[in-house]
Amino acid sequence: MPLVSHGRLFAAPTTLLKTLFVSTAVISTLIISGCASKPQVHNSARYAAAPNFYTVRSGDTLSGIAARYGLSYLSIAEMNDIAAPYRIYVGQSIRLKSGSAPRTNTTRPVTQPAPIQRQTIAIPKTTPVPTAPVTTTTTTTPRTTTPAPTVSSTVGSLRWVKPSNGAVIENFNLASNVKGIRYGGNVGDPVFAAADGQVVYAADGLKEYGNLVLIKHINGYITAYAHNSKLNVNSGQNVAAGQKIAEMGSSGTTRTMLEFQVRLDGKPINPTNVLPIN
Repeated sequence: MPLVSHGRLFAAPTTLLKTLFVSTAVISTLIISGCASKPQVHNSARYAAAPNFYTVRSGDTLSGIAARYGLSYLSIAEMNDIAAPYRIYVGQSIRLKSGSAPRTNTTRPVTQPAPIQRQTIAIPKTTPVPTAPVTTTTTTTPRTTTPAPTVSSTVGSLRWVKPSNGAVIENFNLASNVKGIRYGGNVGDPVFAAADGQVVYAADGLKEYGNLVLIKHINGYITAYAHNSKLNVNSGQNVAAGQKIAEMGSSGTTRTMLEFQVRLDGKPINPTNVLPIN
């Protein structure tokens, strides 16, 4: 009996302790459940203005957010399953009120732009068109050489030829101060020596005669060739009858012509006295 009584005596405290442990666990569970369902509010006014969810910004801390909205940071951590050391991240959505529905974040897939494709543009090669060689045809106009006069006459032991093939535009007339025969023509037409002799003057020292050639012949004859554009002989040069000695021009006058004079012993005579008729 004593043993049984003693056993019963110790049985009661054991059952009591078990009952106490179970009751304590239930109470603890109730306390924890109560904290999870209702956050600890330190400031009702701030809590009333708090949003259901808050998106963490740069520089935020859990305690700072809790203080801003009148809550305990432990309550916020518990509602959002944030374990110690209570780290939060920028862009994280945090529940501030337990009764709010879970926040739905609609995440739109970020469409990556298609990679820029480098396009190779084929530039057509320009094939040079073969250029046909340019054949330059130089047309040389043969220069017409005026033949020396062949018709001659012999006067005073000299053979005389006409000094120009041009037409006579004015005859010898001392009354009009024309001391010879004037032949018309073009600039550059040849002027011939009327007889054999020696050039004693070839220059433009006499203004009224322009470019002038004087040829001395035998037997006291001197011939003069005035108004030339170009002189082809020099003083002291011997020339033959029919030799080109100058080119027709208009120096010392107003028109293109050759003024031909013949002097005998220093006096002008009519050239037709010595020149051939034709």
